[in-house]
Amino acid sequence: MWMTDLFLILIGLVCGLAVAAGAFALIAGLGLIPRLAGKTSVASCVIPLENAVIYGGLFGAVVALFGQIPLRIGSWFTVVYGLSAGVFTGCLEVALAEVLNVFPILFRRVKLKQGLNLIVFFFALGKTAGALYYFTMKVS
Repeated sequence: MWMTDLFLILIGLVCGLAVAAGAFALIAGLGLIPRLAGKTSVASCVIPLENAVIYGGLFGAVVALFGQIPLRIGSWFTVVYGLSAGVFTGCLEVALAEVLNVFPILFRRVKLKQGLNLIVFFFALGKTAGALYYFTMKVS
């Protein structure tokens, strides 16, 4: 019985580490953090920004794995953490899209020359509306 539990713990840990390593390798391999730092005018702080991404990933993993541990941080932290995570995720998606040249290819194929800023804004607005709907309606 305990051998099965130990085996499952080991498999879960190895698989989780593999997925996390893949995610961080994608972020590092494509150079998303330096690109993000350059776009947000904080290029002198690339190393602290990379460290913050790593520590944020570790913090999220610990909170996800050990959710039963009570954290007495208050609801204000939830709001700050949610806003920070949302802004970072949005910036990371835009940096990824820029690295992969998604928007220029899309705009060239639909022969769109004006209103690009407005379209990107509405992409972000739609993502925000979708996330708000998802979290307020408890869609699963």
